[in-house]
Amino acid sequence: MPSPAALRDTVTLAHGPAWPNRLTLAPLTNVQSNDDGTLSDDEHDWLVARGRGGFGLTMTCAAYVAPEGRAWRGQLGIAGDEHLPGLRRLADSLRASGTRSAVQLHHGGRRSDSVLNGVPNVGPWADPAKQTVALTTEGVHSVVADFVAAAVRAEKAGFDGVEVHGAHGYLLAQFLDARSNRREDGFGGSLEDRIRPLREVLEGIRAATGPDFQLGLRLSPEGYGIALHEGRETARALLATGWLDYLDMSLWDVRMRPRTEGYDGLLIEQFTDLPRHGALLGVAGGVLTTADAQWCLEQGADVVTVGTGAILHHDFAARALADTGFRARSRPVPREELAAEHVGPAFLDYLAAGWDDLVA
Repeated sequence: MPSPAALRDTVTLAHGPAWPNRLTLAPLTNVQSNDDGTLSDDEHDWLVARGRGGFGLTMTCAAYVAPEGRAWRGQLGIAGDEHLPGLRRLADSLRASGTRSAVQLHHGGRRSDSVLNGVPNVGPWADPAKQTVALTTEGVHSVVADFVAAAVRAEKAGFDGVEVHGAHGYLLAQFLDARSNRREDGFGGSLEDRIRPLREVLEGIRAATGPDFQLGLRLSPEGYGIALHEGRETARALLATGWLDYLDMSLWDVRMRPRTEGYDGLLIEQFTDLPRHGALLGVAGGVLTTADAQWCLEQGADVVTVGTGAILHHDFAARALADTGFRARSRPVPREELAAEHVGPAFLDYLAAGWDDLVA
């Protein structure tokens, strides 16, 4: 069982630089980017404050890899070279803060904003209710190329790595949906074929980037058309490729029990026993105290991803590493207190509208 000091361990990865500790910043939607997807000062300051605040890895929000994949106004872009100046500025500032850095690569698919983007959404299957047309086989290959090009762009900007967003019902996770993805071109039907877009994205990024560039993946364990046994098998198969530096399991609550019938125990237990093939296993969901983070390590996780706690305290990581009894402030929190934690006005409005108990 890890000691209380284990959160402060330096973490060695298969590729690239070590992380200074086991706490990572979740890729939090913050709607602070400019309308063209370029970095704003507020988004820069929000992320760099978390780097200064002690996180071993600081990750951006989901950044769209193609214009038609943008899912909300204020989303960060990594879809073209026009995004590079802001990304370079951010990578340089994060490095100076002492943290490691990653961009989360994202495509909304059926969950993109067709009105905002001015084009129909694309997805594994057609869905008029979502203004979505089915990708052709060539279109799937184009999406894979968009993810790879975005990773190359992140490396060029100076980030230590990228995390591929394969969770929460966005495009790559839509391919995993057993209910609806019945494609017959090798990208649907069987689980092996539904995993193929993710495999091709990961393989392409690993081949197109340097030996010190880090590659992570975020997955949902179940839901969004994914039964738990398939979520587990997807994680097992992609870990077995040896391409990943870390797998980030988005559990919603690290103490959550499976929703899929026939499973006992905790959801986290379905993944901590998988062979990791040199990758780290990260878990996310409801980590608000040092004890929560330590508990995740005791269950078998290698690193712990923090979301809400990092909104409440820009220096959540430093506080948790210094104090075994640290607990995030109670909610709701006055706007001025969150502003002092470098949560910008647009982000505050988003939190107030969408989170029931966070902003007073």
